[in-house]
Amino acid sequence: MNDARTGGPGRPVPAHDSLRDQVAKALRAALMAGELRPGTVYSAPALAAEYGVSATPVREAMLDLAREGLVETVRNKGFRVTEATERDLDDFTEVRALIEVPTVGRIAREADPGRLEELRPVAEETAAAARAGDLAAFLDADHRFHLGLLALAGNPRLVDTVADLRRRSRLHGLGGFGGTRVLVESAREHGELLDLILAGDADAAEACTRRHLARVRSLWAARRHPERTPAG
Repeated sequence: MNDARTGGPGRPVPAHDSLRDQVAKALRAALMAGELRPGTVYSAPALAAEYGVSATPVREAMLDLAREGLVETVRNKGFRVTEATERDLDDFTEVRALIEVPTVGRIAREADPGRLEELRPVAEETAAAARAGDLAAFLDADHRFHLGLLALAGNPRLVDTVADLRRRSRLHGLGGFGGTRVLVESAREHGELLDLILAGDADAAEACTRRHLARVRSLWAARRHPERTPAG
């Protein structure tokens, strides 16, 4: 990237990452903010000029995003930003529920309370970001909370699977929803879920997880159909 190590205007990226990783992170952030639009084809040279790098790391980063299903290659032109269909989002939510609901129940029955409490600051960080309307910080903390919680089940492949589902369903164009009541309510449920798990109430924790996933799905419905924005 440039000397300031920014991923596009105002987007800091870790200096210790490879240039390819820096660009990939910057592009994911642009997707999340809606700066890269679904259906639009972007060339590597044009993006390279915007980010102040050569075209090679941009092509490499875009190939990484293509493997994640976030873009697709367009021969002799560049990369087209993909967008999950309503059916895709329903399917992602269903698979997440099949994995996460029983896993949360098992964690409530078996996990060490001390390790669970380590997630409390992350839950509070998510809530603070939601109140501030900082979507990037919200999604980062939300990601760390959920995957950190699932990691307590001791199955890294399960965590990787959920991470992939989240990546495919959560990034594109959510920037218009920072600070809305639905984000604040979603963040509040993190603390509620943590309390239920610590209390050992597996049934209630599973029910909370189902509601939480349904809220995430409603956030997507609101993005696509603003007239359906949930009251929170």
